[in-house]
Amino acid sequence: MKLSGVRVVDLSSFLPGPHLTMTMADHGAEVIKVEAPGRGDATRSIGPFDGGESVYFRNTNRGKRSIAVNLKSAAGREVVLRLAARSHVLLESYRPGVAARLGLDYAAVRAVAPQIVYCSLSAFGQDGPDRERPAHDLSVEALAGILSLGTGPDRPPGIPAVPAADVAASLMALSGILMALLRARETGEGDYLDVAMFDSLLAWTPHITGRLFADGQPPVSTEERLYGGAALYGVYATSDGGHVALGGSEIKFAENLLNALGRPDLIPLCRQPAGEAQAPVRAFLAETFAGRSRDEWTAWFADKDICFAPVLDLKEAFEGPLARQRGMLLEDGGGHRHIGVPMRFAAEPAQPDLAAPALGADGRAILADLGYDEGQVAALAADGAVALPEAG
Repeated sequence: MKLSGVRVVDLSSFLPGPHLTMTMADHGAEVIKVEAPGRGDATRSIGPFDGGESVYFRNTNRGKRSIAVNLKSAAGREVVLRLAARSHVLLESYRPGVAARLGLDYAAVRAVAPQIVYCSLSAFGQDGPDRERPAHDLSVEALAGILSLGTGPDRPPGIPAVPAADVAASLMALSGILMALLRARETGEGDYLDVAMFDSLLAWTPHITGRLFADGQPPVSTEERLYGGAALYGVYATSDGGHVALGGSEIKFAENLLNALGRPDLIPLCRQPAGEAQAPVRAFLAETFAGRSRDEWTAWFADKDICFAPVLDLKEAFEGPLARQRGMLLEDGGGHRHIGVPMRFAAEPAQPDLAAPALGADGRAILADLGYDEGQVAALAADGAVALPEAG
């Protein structure tokens, strides 16, 4: 697999960091998850649970090894530094300043591991006025201006269905880590990477910054092509309480749809800028779609070249033929379901290990790999530097 031979030290928790390192594990990296004794990653305790295990935790931490280390102890810090010295990547997602207080900041790690690609993943970055501000996805989306998009007179800001700040940061950090690994292969030197959820979201806005950068004004959602102003890019209610989505505002799709519905007179309006000019088309489509059920419209659109989709719930999406065909729903030997792997290489496909580690399950083996003998391991456990599972 693409990342075979790469070792990653994962000090992160919740979604962005674990999602990143799980992606690396799916493609062959050895990921060692360093967790706090007793509680571990916070998502271990977030339900629902399946087979006695958090589904959330399982779908962000499969294929990893776990060691429980007390990072506030000198001996615990030494364990992580030894691990870093034998690794290629270290990821942490503490609030800025915490890693330094623990003695595990980039300077400390680089002193023993000059090859390390060290990534700090945070809400607002390692510098700036909000560096220590507590935040999860929703507050980052609010401060990045994302929650304001899609609003209108009758549409206040709503909680987004997907944690875009979390996932954007995960993917941007993954990209940066892989870039740094490429360079480290040539030079033997690692690098430090500061990735902020806030920055990552702003980098995802080229589709909506036109009015802002050209005229100095924030976007007005009802006048934007992708946020409700274009008739052919929107969501419409159906007679059965369902919804359908039109997802392509190119004029060819407007022609195909409006000709098929017997309203070619509305086509010129679809050539107008998004906003009030297209209101008659939106009104016509709203009335039309309300006349049939979601599934009836799905059948009607089947032979037409139009960007159309029924609005499915998550159960329908995961259990439908598309997710099955694409391998995005996996099942382990116990019948437990897992999210699939979206990166599909032809020559070296991912081989995800669907088992998630129990807290500290691999501690003894990891410590042995680091050169600790049985007496030293026992001493670490007795001092509370590490928490080990019962031998057996």
